[in-house]
Amino acid sequence: MPHATLDASLLTWTALNDRHPCDALVLGNGASRALWKPFGYFSLFEEAQRVRYKALGVSDQALFKSLGTELFEPVLSALNTTVRANAALAIGSTAPLNRYYSIKEALIHAMRAVHVPHALLPTATLNVINQELRRYRSVYTSNYDLICPWAVEHAPQGFADLFDEQGFFDIRRTRAEGTRILHLHGGLHLLKLADGTTRSRRAEGSELLDGFAVNNPGEVPLFINESRSEDKLRAIRASDYLSWCLGELARERQGLCLLGQHLDASDGHLLEAIKQARPAYLAVGIRPLGEASVISQKRRYVELFADTQDIPLHFFDASSHPLGRADLGIAVPAGHGVRR
Repeated sequence: MPHATLDASLLTWTALNDRHPCDALVLGNGASRALWKPFGYFSLFEEAQRVRYKALGVSDQALFKSLGTELFEPVLSALNTTVRANAALAIGSTAPLNRYYSIKEALIHAMRAVHVPHALLPTATLNVINQELRRYRSVYTSNYDLICPWAVEHAPQGFADLFDEQGFFDIRRTRAEGTRILHLHGGLHLLKLADGTTRSRRAEGSELLDGFAVNNPGEVPLFINESRSEDKLRAIRASDYLSWCLGELARERQGLCLLGQHLDASDGHLLEAIKQARPAYLAVGIRPLGEASVISQKRRYVELFADTQDIPLHFFDASSHPLGRADLGIAVPAGHGVRR
């Protein structure tokens, strides 16, 4: 079946979903940015260097450079391993531990500077997001923010809990009933343990953000921030939970909706997973920023899937989707996240 005509027309979400219903959704940063503009930052690693309080120091940045990454999780995990090895060998150096806490502090302050506070999320907004998410069998999100966890927490009935009573992920018990929320790049509510297993923090509300990097020795926040696709994929393969999530995306056979997910070069691994899945069709949300922009965006997606002509593409106005509505946007208080 040929791809959609490259003109400036866009269906509404309701009209498209009536014709081609989707039982799985892939959310990207565009969906979070529509809700909270500060989510539009380019790189959390760069934000952590510029944050007004406890920014990444020269030694911290040198460590990232030496490991060839801008991802926080593998750097913190490497420092954890070094600390344990030093203790086992009775090596008294405190340098790795100092860097560990320094990097975590910078991470905490950078995230608080860009993340929407829980107190600013209206109950009505949480309700809209909650109701829409539960319409899908599976929701895949490449965002590591807390929008989805907070929305599920708002009314958890109808959502699958993929973690056991102690909060641990076990790949042998992933058949829970209800809508599955799969965090492709981890999240601020998740922790990676020293053995590579995953634990979900049981904190709620504002505590999920306030204490996301304050955890037990040997545990580090499990989320993959902005970096090259190959770096992200390497980190995904080192996690039982993240590798399972990506594998599930690669098995989606029914209609799949993309909202705020641009599938740019840094998310090439997600593009390849979708191509491997060969869904029945893709419903692609596009922001209507003028005729030329719409046509350009359509052309880009057609080119991305040029080698998979058996996946029909259907385009809709992203602002007509319940999760893309303009009235869900939250006003940013004056001075929020201002750097000094």
